[in-house]
Amino acid sequence: MRLHRAASGHNLSERTEAQMSLIESARAVRENAYAPYSKFKVGAALKTASGTVYTGCNVENVAYPEGTCAEAGAIAAMVAGGDTTIAEIAVIADSPKPVSPCGGCRQKIAEFAQGDVKVTLATTDGVVHETTVAALLPGSFDADYMSRV
Repeated sequence: MRLHRAASGHNLSERTEAQMSLIESARAVRENAYAPYSKFKVGAALKTASGTVYTGCNVENVAYPEGTCAEAGAIAAMVAGGDTTIAEIAVIADSPKPVSPCGGCRQKIAEFAQGDVKVTLATTDGVVHETTVAALLPGSFDADYMSRV
């Protein structure tokens, strides 16, 4: 887990091209977010085990609980595209520090990703925090709990 800021002259070679591509894909789709109420736009991009990248952005609704998070949008696009395994995910927002997925999105990500899958959280100013699914959702509820059903 590292925090670093590209604008401060941090050596960007530490980030892989694939990671930067995911961040840039999330940055691009973030511009499509529909956030007329909060004005807080979020973008997400995930790469699947097959190498395909899916993106999503937050979509607000005047009835706040009915909105959709960026991560959920990317996951829905992935499933609609026929993929079901997240290999890596990136989330970006315009905030002073990287924004972590909400609890519901953490559970949604865990449904399709192993615990060691990298999660990159970034700001539009270049601050990046790297973590894993397991670190975001320790003790996650998973299919193993359903074995008696």
